[in-house]
Amino acid sequence: MEKSFTHVGCYVRVSTENQLENYSIGEQTERLGAYCKAKGWHIYKFYPDPGFSGGNMNRPALQQMLQDVHAGLLDMIIVYKLDRLSRSQKDTLTLIEDEFLVNNVEFTSMSENFDTSAPLGRAMIGILSVFAQLEKDQITERFTMGRIGRCKAGYFHGGGNAPTGYNYVNGKLVVDDYKAEQVRLAYQMFLAGSNVNAICNTLHEKFGSWNNSTSVYNVLHNSLYIGKVKFKGKEFDGVHTPIISKEDFEQVQQLFHSSKRAKKKNGYTKTPFRANYLLSSLIYCKHCGARYSANHGYYKCYSRSKSEKKYIVDPNCKNKNYEISELDKLVIDEIHRIKYDKEYFDKVLGQRPTNQKANEHKAIQSSLNDIKIQIARLLDLYQVGSLPIEEISDRMDKLQTRKNYFEKELASSQSEIDAPLKMFMGALASMDTVLLKKGTLEEKRLLISTLIKSIWIDEDTINIKWRI
Repeated sequence: MEKSFTHVGCYVRVSTENQLENYSIGEQTERLGAYCKAKGWHIYKFYPDPGFSGGNMNRPALQQMLQDVHAGLLDMIIVYKLDRLSRSQKDTLTLIEDEFLVNNVEFTSMSENFDTSAPLGRAMIGILSVFAQLEKDQITERFTMGRIGRCKAGYFHGGGNAPTGYNYVNGKLVVDDYKAEQVRLAYQMFLAGSNVNAICNTLHEKFGSWNNSTSVYNVLHNSLYIGKVKFKGKEFDGVHTPIISKEDFEQVQQLFHSSKRAKKKNGYTKTPFRANYLLSSLIYCKHCGARYSANHGYYKCYSRSKSEKKYIVDPNCKNKNYEISELDKLVIDEIHRIKYDKEYFDKVLGQRPTNQKANEHKAIQSSLNDIKIQIARLLDLYQVGSLPIEEISDRMDKLQTRKNYFEKELASSQSEIDAPLKMFMGALASMDTVLLKKGTLEEKRLLISTLIKSIWIDEDTINIKWRI
């Protein structure tokens, strides 16, 4: 004779994905109610957990049910399907053996048609819970594979938590010009000799946010800003637009590395790129590609001076040494010239290489022009009456939607192209105050690094690469 239960607890649960699989709360409640009625069992209470994962036991209705079990209010727990109770093998067995059975509460799964009141039912629960765990592990594996696939394709996998300088739009990172300017300033200040705490204080005073130095440190170490994405220690080329040049990023990493290497028991010794001079970390050798350092009154190629073995590229390099004061004056004169000689400024501006942003901008402009031509042709067709007004209206709506989209993209693209020029012009405007009068060494270095990306020495020829 089948045992009768007078205090049955019906547990029902759905997660977001299961809402689409006919496991809704209402569906489970209705079926469990009918099942208990057919068995002649009295339902004490329904315990619904809508939108909660079965991967853990942090669920409010489940915890309430366990409290009622401990209080002796239930003698049977029933679920529509075993995985509604839990997808974890360990949690399933813990609930049934350490919570239900020890408190004289039986357990039944309606879909699998077994219960713990019979030995076979207990054995089947152990078997099915193994498969529930297997399914959970497979879901986790598929999720991980999906994230790896997104990274390999170049997409950021951080969801809606976009890093500083970007917004997360339709699954992609899009440059936020206002915040990107802050990221660029952090890099330029660091290259100019500011420490992380000083950068944090400056950014906080100027922009708000930036409440701790850790955020600055993370920004300065994140290769995402040069167009990379990472997952589980592996790095891939991203599809998003970089904010920082690879050259600046690598220079910052070298500065961090050199400062760590310089730490000793009794304090710090001189680091290779220490910002004690106006042009430190900006000068490169055109002959061998090594960086120039400043020592004994001269800027010298590391390969020639051999003052730091790690930075030697060609030990036979004989490129010219420059007296520090001479090269500093030469560069300051060039900055003064680019500010006040419009012809020279226009020449430098016209020599800028076509970059990816400019190419993307041209492609968007071309698409927009094409749509405008289609709209014009459609209006011509309307005037000659060769198409029904309904068809013309439908086509026009679609074209107008696309036109609005490309106009927004064009404006955003133009803003990205203009951002470096705006920063350059802002720095140039403060040149006289900072560079020629009362600026500190750090302020002067920051201004110069905002204007100049690098300085290349080829004997008597000095080539300045500007940041425009």
